[in-house]
Amino acid sequence: MKLRVGAALFGLGVLLLVFAAGLPFYVAPAVTKLPYDLEPTTSVAEAKDAQFLKITANGSSVSIEVPQATLRSNVEVIPQPDDTKDRLPNELKGDAVIWDVYQTVRRADNQEVVSQYSTELALYRISGAAAPWKDQWLNETGAQETPVGNVSYSGQIYKFPFGTGKRDYQVFDRDLKRALPAKFIGTEKIKGIETYRFEQRIENEALTTPESSLKTLIGKFAPNATSGQVVYSNTRTLWVDPVTGSYVNVREQQRKELRTDTGTATVLLNADFNYTDETVSRSVETVKDNRFKIGLISLWGPIAAGVLGLIALVAGAWLVTRPSGSGSAARHRAEPADTTPAADPTPTRVDQEPVRDTETVEQPRTEAAGGPLSDEIPPATTNWKGDESSVPAQRSGTDEAEKR
Repeated sequence: MKLRVGAALFGLGVLLLVFAAGLPFYVAPAVTKLPYDLEPTTSVAEAKDAQFLKITANGSSVSIEVPQATLRSNVEVIPQPDDTKDRLPNELKGDAVIWDVYQTVRRADNQEVVSQYSTELALYRISGAAAPWKDQWLNETGAQETPVGNVSYSGQIYKFPFGTGKRDYQVFDRDLKRALPAKFIGTEKIKGIETYRFEQRIENEALTTPESSLKTLIGKFAPNATSGQVVYSNTRTLWVDPVTGSYVNVREQQRKELRTDTGTATVLLNADFNYTDETVSRSVETVKDNRFKIGLISLWGPIAAGVLGLIALVAGAWLVTRPSGSGSAARHRAEPADTTPAADPTPTRVDQEPVRDTETVEQPRTEAAGGPLSDEIPPATTNWKGDESSVPAQRSGTDEAEKR
């Protein structure tokens, strides 16, 4: 029984050590990738007292104004596991996922829609960067038909890599349709979570604007101008969880101006968008949960399995090699048996003179104390069938004495 328990413990120890070694190399990489069945997420940002362009078509006439109100932006990310399985090319299968993303910006006071966009793209599962997929598209006009492949995504878009480093990253800007560097600024704690802070500064970049839209804006705000352009600036600050690459907080200080050859500049957008406290809190809780899962599999799980494996291994080896508890009894049985009869505690009465060497005295027949006919158990021997020499001899009877 002891040997079987020891062998079982030894085998369990080996299994746990193998398990501990395999977790960080085979299991952990699987949880540091974007899953195919990721739950949809919604991020909400607000810009208080923002200025924004409002264009309203009333039949043949168009109304253009720049009102001021608090804006609320909702960004919804919906993973597409079925499309990921069926629509990705072979070179991206297993390495990328397809996401659909929708953004709607509304006025907080009357829920009027200010702007919308929708897009479909592929992201690498580990780096979170855009994958080169020919079927990606971006719809900023609200048109039902959007040309496939009308945008070429690059860099980071909606998340950073698992294991984000303290370095600069290329982050895609939807207005400019290209990626620009976001510089690593430092670390900062948000609700108890240490994050990496990145800043991307875009200053006075001319936007590609349809000619008809540009003429409409110039006719409204600078009728004497003959040319102009929309200039865009943005300071984008990203607080990123370095373990999962998820955004914990986001701030975008956006500004757009119409600049004409007359020197007149008109503000078309001036908004400071920040994640709401509710969105930040939800992001922190999600990060904590995912950090725990990753840490459990990549660090604490292997440590615990390794320690338990060593304990089981040592305990099993000790039980197998430890001397048996019955060894002393076996050694006792191996020793020569003491064949001397035990002394009878009852005093023996002597009725005759001691026998002298020179005399032959007739002795009455008596049973030797402790003999084989007594109730006392004889000493144990190493054999159930003992040699005759080990059994006490009986005294000779009277007739035998006369014969001698």
